[in-house]
Amino acid sequence: MTAMKTPFIEPPEKSEREDDSDTGVPPASSPLIDTSKMSAGQRAALELTESARETTRERGFVGGLFMGSFNARGLDSFPEQTSADRAKGDLFLKQLETLLREKVDPDEIDRTGEIPDAVIADLAKLGAFGIKIPVEYGGLGLSQTNYCRAAMLLGSRCGNLTALLSAHQSIGVPQPLLLFGTEAQKRKYLPRVARGEISAFALTESDVGSDPAAMSTHAEPDPDGESFILNGEKLWCTNGTRAGVIVVMAKTPAKMVNGKSKDQITAFIVETSWPGVEVIRRCRFMGLRALYNGVIRFTDVHVPRENILLAEGKGLRVALTTLDTGRLTLPAACVGLSKRCLEISSEWANRRVQWGAPIGKHAAIADKISRMAANTFAMEAMTLMAAGRVDRERHADVRLEAAFCKLWGTEAAWQIVNDTMQIRGGRGYETAASLRARGEPAVPVERMLRDSRINTIFEGSSEIMRLFIAREMLDTHLKTSAPALNSQLPLSQRMRTAVRAALFYLGWYPKQWLPFSEFLKVPRFGSSARYSSSLRKHLRYVARTSRRLARSIFHALLRYGPKLDRQQLLLGRFVDIGAELFAMMATCHRAAQMSDDPNKPEHLGELVDFFCQSARLRIGEKFREIRTNVDHASYGLSRSILEQI
Repeated sequence: MTAMKTPFIEPPEKSEREDDSDTGVPPASSPLIDTSKMSAGQRAALELTESARETTRERGFVGGLFMGSFNARGLDSFPEQTSADRAKGDLFLKQLETLLREKVDPDEIDRTGEIPDAVIADLAKLGAFGIKIPVEYGGLGLSQTNYCRAAMLLGSRCGNLTALLSAHQSIGVPQPLLLFGTEAQKRKYLPRVARGEISAFALTESDVGSDPAAMSTHAEPDPDGESFILNGEKLWCTNGTRAGVIVVMAKTPAKMVNGKSKDQITAFIVETSWPGVEVIRRCRFMGLRALYNGVIRFTDVHVPRENILLAEGKGLRVALTTLDTGRLTLPAACVGLSKRCLEISSEWANRRVQWGAPIGKHAAIADKISRMAANTFAMEAMTLMAAGRVDRERHADVRLEAAFCKLWGTEAAWQIVNDTMQIRGGRGYETAASLRARGEPAVPVERMLRDSRINTIFEGSSEIMRLFIAREMLDTHLKTSAPALNSQLPLSQRMRTAVRAALFYLGWYPKQWLPFSEFLKVPRFGSSARYSSSLRKHLRYVARTSRRLARSIFHALLRYGPKLDRQQLLLGRFVDIGAELFAMMATCHRAAQMSDDPNKPEHLGELVDFFCQSARLRIGEKFREIRTNVDHASYGLSRSILEQI
């Protein structure tokens, strides 16, 4: 559950920000925007987070959706999993499935709030704690795609095991070590965590609010120069109560950069057996009752300098980059959950008879089943598409793909499990144990709903994910024109930027109105997969709507200027449109890949058409809300309510 806290950008009349969201993302704003009216604390938080953003890599194909540059040929950067890689994953997944079926009782884990030691030992023996860790370090060396497939299997079975293994590998020690660790660090720690020594990631603090610049955990250099002395307390550290090794984020002494003092956040590898590391409390939650999540205190902990990840002052970059790929595990688990929900709902819709017919024949239920199936397919397509790019390009920048998958997938999965509860009715609300005691099948919908509720919150709440994507959405515009609006810059620099921006937009803007034909040149995948005429039709819509979205964003920039970052609901609509376009694109891509697959769904074409038509309706509604909404009235009403408290 550990994730980064960052600020919502509030309207100008509010000078202090308070946010209890568990996030993991940078703010929607940028220090390129006029910060002259911000407090020193606000400005420091924005500058610190902005400085940690990865700017050296191209954001890739998906980022073009916001700039009207969609071209179907770019789908080549999202390859299909090879048969050899799939076979390698199949062997592990078969063993994992057997273990889950024969030795894991999810309802008992939920009841006791504990994962049996024997189950953890069996998972370790299977290699489940080192799925992506290379073989030379003791892991299985499986691909990101196979890791996501494992998360799908776990998500269909037990949320607590999913959280244990995901937090350990996606945001715990393995992922940041693989990305940023030295060879010595890898050889020291990767074999340990691959064998089953549980790891965690400690970032969130109870009193920090939403500002990474206000982090209180700190590490001061020891006089001997060989170590740092760590002090502080971390909240909601998933796996922390059982972890042997933790990545801890802490403030280190500020440094002078260009004549200004800059806060430093550093990532340390900390062993929980060291003196001064203490678990203060285990936290308990509505769902995931066996989550080993707690409050960890560090008191004069001596951390060797060689345990710094990446470099001193680069901790925020470690955190943000780790979360980029790590987020893919959540939507993957949601795919497994959604498939299980679809199975439960379909079985019940066929068997349960009301008013003389199975409830699946009633339109209200039939519509839920159709949307479950379509959205589950889209969710899987998005996740596998992003995972495929990670496998193709080791250092691929998938921040947007992962963010879209996390935002869209977790929200769709929550709707799916909620609809499953509705379809099952009282039997959905009743616990599995109670159903079993009455002699009925122990279908655990009640547990699944509790366990899944957290998915739209941790590793970046939906609200914060929209702000993160909005920041990336505006990136090209900010780089092009924002300095011209920054009153803190010299007039001559602002004028030069204004001229360059004018030349850019004179060339770019007309293209957003002109029809293009390059997106008709659809790529071939392998030797057999093709796009059908129906898929081409949907891709033409994506290309056309991408340009409409780009125009709308530009018009909003003209209207609001540097204050656009405060229009959170408007930005959220732009993001939601982009997410739907990405979902359509991924769905068509997946359908093309499966065109000659003998195991493809018989109703594949019908499924994809239904999804794309539904997505078009949702996109149309978002565009209408851009023009006609009650945003101003909503904010005014909320202020009136809050001022009375």
